[in-house]
Amino acid sequence: MVFKESVAGSLIVVRNIHINQNLVIFVIGLLFKQMKRDTYLIVMAGGIGSRFWPVSTEEKPKQFLDMLGTGRTLFQKTIDRFLDICPIENVLVVTSERYTAIVKEQYPQLMEDNILAEPCMRNTAPCIAYACYKIKKINTEATIVVSPADHLIPDTGSFQEAILKGLDFVESTPSILTLGIHPRHPETGYGYIQMKEKEKEISAVSTFREKPDLDTAIAYLAEGGFLWNSGIFLWSINAVISAFEMYSPLIASAFEEGIPYYYTAREQEYIRGIYPACENISIDYSILEKAQNLYVQKVTFDWSDLGTWSALWEKSKRSDIGNASSSDRSFFFESSNNIVQVAAGKTIVVQGLNDYIIVEANNTLLICSKKEEQRIKEFLKATS
Repeated sequence: MVFKESVAGSLIVVRNIHINQNLVIFVIGLLFKQMKRDTYLIVMAGGIGSRFWPVSTEEKPKQFLDMLGTGRTLFQKTIDRFLDICPIENVLVVTSERYTAIVKEQYPQLMEDNILAEPCMRNTAPCIAYACYKIKKINTEATIVVSPADHLIPDTGSFQEAILKGLDFVESTPSILTLGIHPRHPETGYGYIQMKEKEKEISAVSTFREKPDLDTAIAYLAEGGFLWNSGIFLWSINAVISAFEMYSPLIASAFEEGIPYYYTAREQEYIRGIYPACENISIDYSILEKAQNLYVQKVTFDWSDLGTWSALWEKSKRSDIGNASSSDRSFFFESSNNIVQVAAGKTIVVQGLNDYIIVEANNTLLICSKKEEQRIKEFLKATS
């Protein structure tokens, strides 16, 4: 927004002094390129998506699947919605070594050096540190957005507007900023962030709250000032590096020492050497809950982390009695509020089931009550 205002001001001055309009367009183009040059996106794409078994597997997890039948995977759509903000050469994807081929296949425009391969899973703090220290090597003026690869955000325009406001804030304020989703109902599956000043769009954070029970979630909404934790973060390179050095010094030193190797043939060798020894810890526990310069930005765009089959059901096209199916050959009798995920064109008949998950994929059939879907990891383990 600031950029647009400054451009508008420039145009007024130009008209007053009668400079050639083509020259104005050229200069504005240069200014826009300069703005984008320092903005980076880190996409976290290493999870295995076990809660979406049997469709999501370790070989091809949910972020690399077209879960809503749009023609683009969740991973592809994540990068797509940033391309008006950040050039593709500034997009870094952190993923498992086993998924690098999928990343290249689904987004061939990515630079080879910007696909960061984790030799083992170590949660979000080492993942983010790796990417941030790699960016630090080439740009000490960078501003960074960190996003999971598997979120659903249909309104790209509102999302981009919120991101630009957040970038303006972290460019001018040495802060760690997280996007907080305005809660639409008393959800028990998300963590909550409490704002110190609930009337503001961007506020210092009072506290993080774990996933609450239903009564507590209802109380949060009644009190106001509580937001769902989106897991999308913004910061300047200097702010995040300082935070790692202060609150997670072992992780900081491991990736700081790797700076000579980043963007060289020895990078992966170095990462394979240090990664297994890194603490297995989230960015929330390692930095966010300790940082004194933590802020939250209240956003209102439609958002889901698509963490469960029930969440997918909520975002899917449903019949008048709430049934959602991936096949147009689905027939329901005395059945409502079910989600069916089968091969397109397959005939399926459901009788007498309400609030069920019915999924057939990878030689497996899952029939599970929505109320019991937290046990899907248990079912996966039993069948492995």
